[in-house]
Amino acid sequence: MIMHRIAGVAALVALCAGTVVASPLKLKPADPQPESVSTGLAVDYAFPEDVKSLRDAYIALGIGAKPGEPLADIDYLSSESEPFALTSGQEMMVAARIKGYLRFDAPGVYTLETYSNDGLELSIGGREVAKVDEKRGCDPIGAVEVSVPEAGWYELEALYWQRKGGSCLIMEWAEEGSALETVPAAAFGHN
Repeated sequence: MIMHRIAGVAALVALCAGTVVASPLKLKPADPQPESVSTGLAVDYAFPEDVKSLRDAYIALGIGAKPGEPLADIDYLSSESEPFALTSGQEMMVAARIKGYLRFDAPGVYTLETYSNDGLELSIGGREVAKVDEKRGCDPIGAVEVSVPEAGWYELEALYWQRKGGSCLIMEWAEEGSALETVPAAAFGHN
């Protein structure tokens, strides 16, 4: 009883201080677990005349999606020497549907942070972990804590769009008590 009161008071103090206290999102492992997985993530692209929202990207992909070169990971930042959005071969007006798996080697609580330029809707293990629907620089979307019940593969799905002026899509993670680092390519797979 005393522990519940202490936890309640701590939550109230954190809330009053501007910190949001929330339980980690519980992820669901892929069922069945994939037996044969290729490295990277599968991606389909569409190249609409204009794209300003997740809705625009969804419609464009519904009309004319074409398979693209798989993503090695989620660590893409355009530059002068690599100007393209992801593996699309195009700098602007790109819509992408990304599918595959993310592997956690151990159960526990993880922090996930995602950066995007421009819009992104990302779910892992059946839970939305990142969503932004605006033209923006390569900025963080906001850290999310997730609870991983067991080691293994977790389904990953994303809808991404990039309009003009540079692109990025980066995902970082950290086990509880560790610093964020870019998710390694070995943690991504697709059928």
